[in-house]
Amino acid sequence: MSRGLKIFAIVAAVIVGVVLVVGIAVFSSFMGHRNEMVRQKEAITGTWAQVDVVLQRRADLIPNLVSTVKGYAAHEEEIFTRLADARAALAGARTPGESIAANQQMDSALSRLLVIVENYPNLKANENFLRLQDELAGTENRIAIERRRYNQTVQGYNTYIQLFPNYLVASFSGFAREDAYFETTEEDREAPQVEFAR
Repeated sequence: MSRGLKIFAIVAAVIVGVVLVVGIAVFSSFMGHRNEMVRQKEAITGTWAQVDVVLQRRADLIPNLVSTVKGYAAHEEEIFTRLADARAALAGARTPGESIAANQQMDSALSRLLVIVENYPNLKANENFLRLQDELAGTENRIAIERRRYNQTVQGYNTYIQLFPNYLVASFSGFAREDAYFETTEEDREAPQVEFAR
């Protein structure tokens, strides 16, 4: 074997070695980013499950609350219908986006119900109503905590997949942005009008 051929073989081996090392490093980096996206996507699923649990807890309280209020305010049928519709929408929701929309309906209907309650002093003094109202308040606090945690998890994931080189890995691996956030609606931003019975 001639000296030139030996040098060529050594250079070729070095080039192949460098390409192999770079290829392994790129592949390893790609897989590391992809695995992190999988982890964050699963974190979204886990935090959503917690949101779903507390939303269901609230939905389970609604029938008892409605029964108690109906005893005092039977003619407030519109609000009872809105609550029933919101509860049905929540039960039928298949995606986080649908659950979030149903939850906004429920928030709106519950806030209207609590405004109506102000017109019934005897109801506000009812022991069963007070217990249900306390349970509902505790559940609302849990919902707020889990919503915030869910939104933060989704935001972290969305940020991660948009950073370089993550967005390349995300586009090759089929990871897409999550857009199901809990947001305040315009209706929620308006303070309800309370009219006290005389």
